[in-house]
Amino acid sequence: MSPDLVSETPPHSLHAPNALNAPLSPLSPLTPNAPHAPHAPLSPSALRTVVRELAEQPEQWIHLVRLSTDERWYQRLVAEDDHEVWLISWLPGQSTGFHDHGGSRGAFAVALGELEELSLGGPDQGLLIRRVPAGTARAFGPEYVHDVRNTASGPAVTLHAYSPPLSSMAHYDLRAGGLVRTSEEGPEQW
Repeated sequence: MSPDLVSETPPHSLHAPNALNAPLSPLSPLTPNAPHAPHAPLSPSALRTVVRELAEQPEQWIHLVRLSTDERWYQRLVAEDDHEVWLISWLPGQSTGFHDHGGSRGAFAVALGELEELSLGGPDQGLLIRRVPAGTARAFGPEYVHDVRNTASGPAVTLHAYSPPLSSMAHYDLRAGGLVRTSEEGPEQW
């Protein structure tokens, strides 16, 4: 298991309404008055709680979900100084490719469907492949690199939280010698 993994990706919006002003109801970790110091990153465990609680309340986000045959669809739901939350839909065959989170901590929860996560587990473990079914939440530290994909026969919907909010993401190719960085993107591409 990667030392950066604490427990069991980013977006752009295709014709989705701006949900930043949409009420998210009494989810204390998502409210502006949450008891976190401004700009202090949330822990992976706290982020896991945020996505898990939100995934269990589909009435807060299901009406926003769209499916795109071109690429994963995504929309930011929450933008705070110390964290952000994204809603992402995945059709069969869609994938993030190997990527990091620009030094942010993160977590994701599968709310509907099932995904697969690939990561490198170190020299003795090689490539790790995990099935991530609905109801599962995973959290990770700032150095974590993974590939998330929908290998199932139906769509999937996930919620992702990052702290601090994403400032960049690097993409990697998996080669015989390990991961090779190929590109970087910033918020202007999301």
